[in-house]
Amino acid sequence: MALGYKMIGHGAYEVAADGATVRLSDGRELVDFGSYAVALLGHRHGPVVDAVAEQLARMPTATRALANPAVTGFVDELLARCGPRLQRVWLGSDGADAVEAAVKLARRGTGRPRVLAVEGAFHGKTLGALALTWSPAFRQGLESALAPVTHIAPTDRGAVAREAAAGDVAALIVEPIQGENGVRPLDADIVAGWAADAHAAGAFVISDEIQVGLRRCGEFSLALARGWQPDAVLFGKPLGGGVVPLSAVVATPELYGPLTADPTFHSATFGGHPLACAAGTAALRAIDDLAGRGAAVADRVERELRGLADRHPLVVSGLRGQGLLWGIDFPTPAVAGSVLTDLAEHGLLVSPCLSASRTIRLLPPMVTTEAELRRAVDALDGALAAAVDYLPEVAS
Repeated sequence: MALGYKMIGHGAYEVAADGATVRLSDGRELVDFGSYAVALLGHRHGPVVDAVAEQLARMPTATRALANPAVTGFVDELLARCGPRLQRVWLGSDGADAVEAAVKLARRGTGRPRVLAVEGAFHGKTLGALALTWSPAFRQGLESALAPVTHIAPTDRGAVAREAAAGDVAALIVEPIQGENGVRPLDADIVAGWAADAHAAGAFVISDEIQVGLRRCGEFSLALARGWQPDAVLFGKPLGGGVVPLSAVVATPELYGPLTADPTFHSATFGGHPLACAAGTAALRAIDDLAGRGAAVADRVERELRGLADRHPLVVSGLRGQGLLWGIDFPTPAVAGSVLTDLAEHGLLVSPCLSASRTIRLLPPMVTTEAELRRAVDALDGALAAAVDYLPEVAS
């Protein structure tokens, strides 16, 4: 991690941020299309910061023994956006928290041990979530500690029905778009069939939208919009408005049943933290207010990226994305790594894909200005052009 900081910052470090711009200790300013999807509203979004400051002045933490209006208000706001089927909420601090809670509930509720995940999936690195994550690099040496999970091929329409026939499947978990695997969307029709087969077998369906939900990819929830009838949708990353860590499991009463029977079954000291919930309420409202602007930024980003791919065909070997999430493929991991570090030199921060070494990821904020977008496009153009000069395997 420290080496990565040194390569990208060249000794400088971040000292301030506003909107889609990050300021470094050496005076440089970089456009932030990275932050691992947290900065959907950019940095220090005014209404979110104000809500946190107001809550901080009133009651910054909770006793956990009494009701708290910051928590109940946020839960009401979240449920109002998720439709009548999902009626319960569990709150955590990060995405792995939400994954762990949802899978524990599924296993306890069904009495079954096995979960189905998808090849290429990334659901976190804590032990429960790691069992669902596909990458061997993260699982190596820990296999004996991982709970039973079967990974199914993303193109295998009959996989869930086949696996569920054994009678031991508690849940199916999917990412509508696999972010860490190179921004790879799952086929919506295949997932719809999987969901129906899982439900027919008495298993739950969990949609992990920690990276792609909250209008990052257009819809508030891709699973709900596509009619998959999920038993839980998981949110995180930008849910706290880019100011306070916050995640959520929004679930059916059936999946949530073990917690209804025993609220101590799965708890977290900082779950439902008042500052986080104040940030979350403000963030949800801001995301609604900025939906049109986010869609306009997304359209512009797509046009610009397709133009860049056409201008640099030797360097860009693939381009995929939706809304405010895009992946650019390169011929080799070395090319991708070189472009990643070179982009910072040209004024743009992006995120690598942890499970796809040939792909870098762009996560532009909804609030990106015209000037910031222009700087980002110019930085990409410059870095892609430079890659041909200093990477002989591409130039040849």
